[in-house]
Amino acid sequence: MQSPTTSGQFAQDAAVGRQGDLIISSILRGGVLLSVVVILVGIAGVYISLPRAALPATFPDTLLAVLSGSLQGNPLAIIMLGLLILLATPLARVTVSIAAFAIERDRLYIIITSIVLTILLFGIFGVGAWLGQPEPIIQHATPSFAFLLIASVAAGFIGALVGLGGGVFIVPILTLMFHTGFPTAIGASIVSIIATSSGAAAAFVRDGLTNLRLGMFLEIATTLGAICGTLLSTVLGSGVLSIVFGLVLLGSVIPLVMRLGEELPTRVVNHKWAERLRLSASYPDRRTRQLVPYNVAHVAGGFGMMCGAGMVSGLLGAGSGVFKVLAMDTAMRLPMKVSTSTSNFMIGVTAAASAGIFFQRGDIDPTIAAPVALGVLLGAMIGAKVLVRMPNAWVRKLFIPVIVLVAVSMLAHGAVRL
Repeated sequence: MQSPTTSGQFAQDAAVGRQGDLIISSILRGGVLLSVVVILVGIAGVYISLPRAALPATFPDTLLAVLSGSLQGNPLAIIMLGLLILLATPLARVTVSIAAFAIERDRLYIIITSIVLTILLFGIFGVGAWLGQPEPIIQHATPSFAFLLIASVAAGFIGALVGLGGGVFIVPILTLMFHTGFPTAIGASIVSIIATSSGAAAAFVRDGLTNLRLGMFLEIATTLGAICGTLLSTVLGSGVLSIVFGLVLLGSVIPLVMRLGEELPTRVVNHKWAERLRLSASYPDRRTRQLVPYNVAHVAGGFGMMCGAGMVSGLLGAGSGVFKVLAMDTAMRLPMKVSTSTSNFMIGVTAAASAGIFFQRGDIDPTIAAPVALGVLLGAMIGAKVLVRMPNAWVRKLFIPVIVLVAVSMLAHGAVRL
């Protein structure tokens, strides 16, 4: 591990090569802002229409129904339109990334990002159209808007700090406390994952914490894994898989505890793939006012773990951010801040690979997903501001109990489904 550069070079070095980063950050912020505005317009329409007429008994679950309903002023259709804009933000980010790398004349990453986009489109319009057949809508209690908003702010805040999607907390809240159907809870989880990713990643990319090239390269593995996991979910039960993944997570706590006080990885040797793919980078540490360079180890192992992370996402409807952070921190030996920020950057694309299926099956209920989206976005933005000023060791100390919580949740989920 190289030593940090002198603080006098901080502003000058941090500004090098930032044009593409700023373009991507702007797209993420723009998608988030537009989706929030549209959702708020729909929510306002709900409260305006309540005294005069009852809302429709069902919500639109096709693109045509959403567009036509929005033009007719249906509040639920308008809310769903805002959610679809949010779900489409990762797709727009990948598309614009190709242009950003073109500006930098980086042919290798134009190709890599184009591969990611192709896989993503295949997952949404190919596998999604095949598996996303509408299912009967199960009636469930609708949680309090205010309670869901508050819970989602907390979920987004923690999710941004440790690189996870808010669905880790949203699913248990909905299923255990409000007895919401599991598919509907997973639909809200997908929304929260993409909201966390879009809200936090915009800030992380702008601040130079995210390793864009590494994220793009690993997204090939996660999107392929997500599609494979979605296909496997049609023939495999999730009970045994949840238990297996829960046990793996508990076992992964051991190496993290052994490096509990580590601020920066030491003696990390660049993997040969890292050199060829130019994955080594640096990040500006606001706490120390230094530019911190780092190497990337065991790229092949990290890529394999990312395939598994994507499969978890497709099988269980989770962003699998915990597996992504573990792969980058434990296998590839990145600084913890870089691991969590790059995970936030990636989880939205992984979730988007299966989001089309949940939408087409009618599993995204706007009355639940809307407060989740707004709350998680707010929490993620606050968390992103806090993370840039936290020591890496503190992030790891926060990450460990979250891993244990996720592992216990997966074990409980598996036990119920056996």
